[in-house]
Amino acid sequence: MLRRIEGPNLVLRLIRPDDAAYVRALRTDPRYNAHLSPVQGTVEDQRRWIEGYKEREAGLGELYYVIERRDGTRCGLVRLYDIKGGSFTWGSWILDEHKPPKAALESATLLYMVAFDGLGLSTATFDVRRENATTLAFHRRFGATETGETAQDVYFTYPRERFETDRTTHWTVCASV
Repeated sequence: MLRRIEGPNLVLRLIRPDDAAYVRALRTDPRYNAHLSPVQGTVEDQRRWIEGYKEREAGLGELYYVIERRDGTRCGLVRLYDIKGGSFTWGSWILDEHKPPKAALESATLLYMVAFDGLGLSTATFDVRRENATTLAFHRRFGATETGETAQDVYFTYPRERFETDRTTHWTVCASV
């Protein structure tokens, strides 16, 4: 389940060094990177970063996924990190123009399945840039609880219990596309 998880329309699979050009292209594209940390360097630098990340993946300290449509077309990225003490943080979430309808809902549901079912974690924590109105609205609709804010970010938690309550509804919506 941790290496690859499939939904009705999407697949999350662990990132590979040969995804470096795709990652760099997404993370440097102004259509997608407005609310992410800036990325420097070349495709080769990105490849080396992914190779280093694979060590953290092996220790289950971080998991970085490529989001693909069921036909194998890449359409995004998402990352779990700071995995410790029953909790995790997630982010670096990008969905590109190749995403199918309801890709945000399905990719988030798959990610929570990895974390809560696959890793046995109990709580997600994450932050969203205040200007990222679309993502803020998504997490509020999904049922995440706001726990604080700064001038730049809004902080959230999302417990396993809430996911277990809402999972069937999320899956029904994803499968209806």
